[in-house]
Amino acid sequence: MRLMGKKTLFNEIEFMKTLELEFEQMVRAHKSTIYTVCFMFSKDADEVDDLFQEVLINLWRGFKDFKGESKIETWIWRVSFNTCISQERKKKRTSRIPLEMGIDLFHDKDEDTRQIQMLYQRIHQLKPFDRAIVLLWLEGMPYDEIAAIVGITVKNVSVRLFRIKEELKKMSNH
Repeated sequence: MRLMGKKTLFNEIEFMKTLELEFEQMVRAHKSTIYTVCFMFSKDADEVDDLFQEVLINLWRGFKDFKGESKIETWIWRVSFNTCISQERKKKRTSRIPLEMGIDLFHDKDEDTRQIQMLYQRIHQLKPFDRAIVLLWLEGMPYDEIAAIVGITVKNVSVRLFRIKEELKKMSNH
């Protein structure tokens, strides 16, 4: 009986080592996806790093229960998205004082860069859910994957994208 307990413990330790290795490989393979989602919600490097850590915690918590009912990429997008949405809500409940350095280390006067910056400034004015949808679309994601990630129907993705584009057009006219 006692030997069986040691064997079970040994199997559990081996299982955890294997799980940790698989998790590490998954994170390495999809690190850019996680960062992409985090950057959807913040432009501040420290805040993005904090979001990344929160996403990793939530991915780890759900990793052993992932059943493969969706693609791993879709699951990662969804966990990342939901984590960032939750953090965004928490952030709104607390106040922060930004540190102003007085310099813009990323300033670029190129016209294309200026246009892209203007677009992203407008996108960041959208509600977090709409922001995520449009940024997933800008990443080239098909509607069915966007729907799976954010938890709405493909038709709803289409309708929301139309409304979001209209809202962004209105912002450019003001």
